[in-house]
Amino acid sequence: MATGRITATGQSSASDAQMSPGSFTATVTAITSAFGDPTRRAVYLFVRENSTGRESGGVTASQVAEKFDLHPNVARHHLDKLAAGGYVEANVEKPHGGGAGRPSKHYRSIGPSPLESQVRSDDLVLSLLGKALEHLPRDRAEAMAEEVGAQYGRALASGLVGDDLAVGQRSLRTAMQAVADALTAHGFAAHADQRNNQLRIVNNHCPFGDVAIAHPVICAVDRGMVKGMLGALYGDTSPELQASLPQGDTFCATTV
Repeated sequence: MATGRITATGQSSASDAQMSPGSFTATVTAITSAFGDPTRRAVYLFVRENSTGRESGGVTASQVAEKFDLHPNVARHHLDKLAAGGYVEANVEKPHGGGAGRPSKHYRSIGPSPLESQVRSDDLVLSLLGKALEHLPRDRAEAMAEEVGAQYGRALASGLVGDDLAVGQRSLRTAMQAVADALTAHGFAAHADQRNNQLRIVNNHCPFGDVAIAHPVICAVDRGMVKGMLGALYGDTSPELQASLPQGDTFCATTV
């Protein structure tokens, strides 16, 4: 994968120098503060879906509360958090037609979606990688893709060690949350949770896009990134990909 950096909106630029550990950590914090909560991600996508076209009035806190069965104050909190991060804009508008009624605040998405950021290689390079891997036996192709991801994951982890904990001095749960935050900053919309006594990292968005659907072996890169980061932050683990967006699941899940 080509070297680049992630901007505050989650986009990457191959022409920029690699992020310093401090800048990377700040970017991770900014994005995960806005999108680390699954409900807030869903709210953002709802706002974005209703912000297309010049005639769109955006959405109100009441509409979000009804859509997601939330208290209006909770819905407003999510919307204001997104607005504070610059991901949506809020405007106070009078009722349509100028009739009676109190003005209401409408929220619209602005700019490119940080959840649609592309991985640090363009689609052409990824497609070439996928086609090249197809010429290898499946096990060798997956091993190669996983090792590429693991190397990249270890490099990412070096930018996450803002604390001075050595490997093995943090809990697995803490390390997995750090990995999920880093993946989110790279466009995966990830979070860590526990299910059936297993810790897992769930990705609700895949930045590899259609390329991963055409070449599912690229999913091994994702697994390798998790393995590489966890190895650097916690210790050796054996992550397993148990659900995959490219294979038709509603999310990707890597268990440890």
